[in-house]
Amino acid sequence: MVLRFSFLDSFVLDILFSLYSSTAYIFLKQCFCSFRYFTSAKRNIKQSIYTTRYSWEIQHWSGFNNELLKINDSVRQGLKMSLDQLEIDTVVIGAGQAGVAMSEHLTELNIPHVVLEKNRIAEAWRTRRWDSLVANGPCWHDRFPNMAFDADPDSFVHHDQVAEYFEKYAKRFNAPIYTHVEVKKVQTNPQAAGFIVATSQGTLKAHRVVVATGPFQKAMIPEIAPKRQDLYQIHSDQYKNPEQMPDGAVLVVGAGSSGVQIADELNRAGKKVYLSVGRHERPPRVYRQRDNVWWLGVLGGWDSSKTDTGPLKGLAVSGAHGGQSIDFRRLAIEGITLVGMTKQFDQDNVSFHDDLQKNLQESDQAYFEFLDAADAYVRRTGIDLPEEPEARHILKDAQCIQQPILTLDLTQASIGSIIWASGFGYDYDWLDVNAFDVNGKPNHKLGVSTEPGVYFVGLPYLYGRGSSFIWGVWHDAKRIAGHIDIQRQYLEYQDKTQRHLFIQQEKTA
Repeated sequence: MVLRFSFLDSFVLDILFSLYSSTAYIFLKQCFCSFRYFTSAKRNIKQSIYTTRYSWEIQHWSGFNNELLKINDSVRQGLKMSLDQLEIDTVVIGAGQAGVAMSEHLTELNIPHVVLEKNRIAEAWRTRRWDSLVANGPCWHDRFPNMAFDADPDSFVHHDQVAEYFEKYAKRFNAPIYTHVEVKKVQTNPQAAGFIVATSQGTLKAHRVVVATGPFQKAMIPEIAPKRQDLYQIHSDQYKNPEQMPDGAVLVVGAGSSGVQIADELNRAGKKVYLSVGRHERPPRVYRQRDNVWWLGVLGGWDSSKTDTGPLKGLAVSGAHGGQSIDFRRLAIEGITLVGMTKQFDQDNVSFHDDLQKNLQESDQAYFEFLDAADAYVRRTGIDLPEEPEARHILKDAQCIQQPILTLDLTQASIGSIIWASGFGYDYDWLDVNAFDVNGKPNHKLGVSTEPGVYFVGLPYLYGRGSSFIWGVWHDAKRIAGHIDIQRQYLEYQDKTQRHLFIQQEKTA
């Protein structure tokens, strides 16, 4: 059926559509165009009517003029619009930093979407962090560009403040976030383009799905972990404070940011600590009066990509105690017993690789290369930053480094607990699409997966090194939202081509 509009209908629709867009510029532009229609020839009037009808169909198809406004209104009013049978352009799964950033950019582009979160906004920052954890970067840097933290810009904010930050940020633009909605299954729609999204509150249809569940999905404890009931074992994301640990010494496995900070906290609390150290990087916290995040920025480090195919090195950096460089030799001098990478457990014994000295020397080399690059930048640019020769001083090796322990009797060492700071793995059992490699990892290029319409955001090295940090996630989300917008324009172009053919047929009829 062909809808027939009168000239007045076309004018009124133009005004209504402009009001729906909520953009003053577009409203004025549409008013001007509508006024111009009054002075145009009949052929141009008829063309504007068809264009208006085409615009209505495109916007109706995308759901902008109804679904997006209804969703935003429901969020603004504190109501919960039913998700069951909802058809929407884009579904974002996860409302951590990646999901909130994604929603902001989709909103700016007027792309209808909902964000589904099985718990609360920024839940991982609330419940999967130890009590004293602060951000690893100063808050002038580790934030979204459009809102600063309510704190000293050079401070390292507590994880609760980070969670509050994202919640406030989402409220600024009335992000259509639905909390306590668990996504059970995502699969391709067998009857049409797009996807079926089954949730705990109904089933949705979406043209696109953005996976924003982040990298910390499933705590990984290696198979070598001893199967002993008398040994208290937890992953680092279950650690809260020293008081939760049983009597006895603690073996911390993993020397990235989490492992080294937990080991340091336990040692300061009077616990005997063994720290298993693998390959790692330990950039200076501050060098020549500039934080390492600043140096990474001016030296192009944030854009660097992962060059090898092996596991990521642990990044030993800390914002604790006002921010400090991680020095494993200092930790050893302060009482922590360093050992090499954990090899295996055999009844009451644990063995370690003889790689402690190698791992420390390798990180020393990367550390000095960092300082060299910073010094070269100062010379090249002439920037006035004081020299800091003491940063190149290496402390004397403690006994545990000079003669590394290769085998440890758990009973004799009075080890009563193990904390596995061994990283996280992916958990995409609910995502039934062709977007993974043979190892089950997301198969994507800059977040655009091999399954058309499926995107990933919030993953390490999605674009570069900065992708693991709050500000980097924001920029990654912006690029992905732009890609989605372009894909929508392609669809509009195809439909518009068909509409022009229809108009030509009408002219010749």
